[in-house]
Amino acid sequence: MRVGISLIFLAFVILSATGQERIPHSRLFPPEDIGILEGPDRDAWQRPDEVMDALGITEGATVADLGAGGGWFTVRLARRVGINGIVYAQDIQPPMIESISRRVAREGLTNVRTILGTAQDPKLPEKLDAVLIVGTYPEISKPSTLLRHILTSLNTNGRLGIVDFTLEGGGPAPPLEERISHEIVIATVEKSGFELLAHEQFLQYQYLLIFSPNGSTFSDK
Repeated sequence: MRVGISLIFLAFVILSATGQERIPHSRLFPPEDIGILEGPDRDAWQRPDEVMDALGITEGATVADLGAGGGWFTVRLARRVGINGIVYAQDIQPPMIESISRRVAREGLTNVRTILGTAQDPKLPEKLDAVLIVGTYPEISKPSTLLRHILTSLNTNGRLGIVDFTLEGGGPAPPLEERISHEIVIATVEKSGFELLAHEQFLQYQYLLIFSPNGSTFSDK
C-alpha cells in the first residue's frame, strides 16, 4: 500500500512539474452551494471591472463565460458588452444553466446565450473576442483537450483569461489541496497553442492569467 501511494504521489509530482494533465477535483461544484461564491463582498475581492479591463473587453464584444456557474460574472460581462455584444454563458451542469437563465430573465438581459457543454468540449461558437474561466480550471478533467477547443473558438486577436485561487490561501475557495498553481496552468495552456501575455496579481485571493492564441499580439482594439 505504501508503495502504491508513493507511486501515485510521484506521478502527480512529475505531471505537475511538466505541466501535463492533472488529477481534477473529485466532483464538480454543487449547484445547491452556489450561494457560497456569491456573497455581498464578492465585488470587492473579485474586482470584475478590472478583470474585464485587463482582458480588453469593451462594448460590442463577443465573449464567453466558461464554467459560468450561477452567472455572477455573466451578468457583469453582459452589462459591459452592452446590447451590441453577446455573452455565451457555458456550463456542463444543467442546474447551472437553469440558474443562469432565471438570473438573466430577472436582470432583463437580452444579450446572453446559454450553452450546455461537455467536460471536454465547451461547444463554443467561433470568432470570440474573449473567453473567461473564473474559479473553474482545477475542475477540468482534461485541460489540454478543452483548451484546443477554446483555441479554435477565439479570433486571431482573442484573449483567454483564467482566474483562480492562489496557493497562499484565503477567500471563499476550495481547500489548498484542490487548488492549482499558476505555474502548472501556464505550462498546460502554452502547450495547447497559447502564449502568455500577462500574469496579473491585483486580486486579493486569486491570480489572473491572460493568453493569446498562436502568439498573436495583444491589442485592446
